[in-house]
Amino acid sequence: MRTLLELLRIIIIFALLGGLAWAIIGNLYTSNGVTEPYSWLGALAILVLLFVLYRNKLQFSGWYKGKGRKKLPKSISISLISISIILIIGPFILESLMH
Repeated sequence: MRTLLELLRIIIIFALLGGLAWAIIGNLYTSNGVTEPYSWLGALAILVLLFVLYRNKLQFSGWYKGKGRKKLPKSISISLISISIILIIGPFILESLMH
């Protein structure tokens, strides 16, 4: 039962925080109509950032208390966050390269 509650918690966290982040980043992409076709890169970046946040912080405050609960290694966290930043600015870079 705890596993199902944790899964529900993950879905709610990703929906709420992801929706909030998309509301902020999506406005940046829609204000510049040219970058809109590449806005899926920003959505992917948000998912990666939420994954890092969950694995490094949020998993320790949930209902699931089983094995395998450990933080991501620092190098992987930094790599994923860097990739996310590149994905967020990616539509602007692609837009400038295409025109």
